[in-house]
Amino acid sequence: MPSYSDHQIEDDIVNRKLTAPRLTPESIDSSISDEQYYVFPGSTLTVCCLTLRNGYRVTGESASVSRENFDEELGRNIARQHARDKIWSLEGYLLKEKLYNGPHI
Repeated sequence: MPSYSDHQIEDDIVNRKLTAPRLTPESIDSSISDEQYYVFPGSTLTVCCLTLRNGYRVTGESASVSRENFDEELGRNIARQHARDKIWSLEGYLLKEKLYNGPHI
């Protein structure tokens, strides 16, 4: 089964007119206020730290098996995607909690 990008999934949701409260790629991106990267010296291990608007931080990692395949930009992109994936879970929980508790929050 092919993998879909966030924007392809979003297009499918919109085309199917699924309009209940939900998260979007834009809402996830707007929750990020800062990003930092670190490549451990002598390694291919790249860590991305995304800071959310409320100050909470999430991290993602990437590493290539062989040094010959290491590309810093690609490592940063993969590490960022892994960190960003964690935001979906956090924001999903937050939205569900708001819906559960109703408009009095």
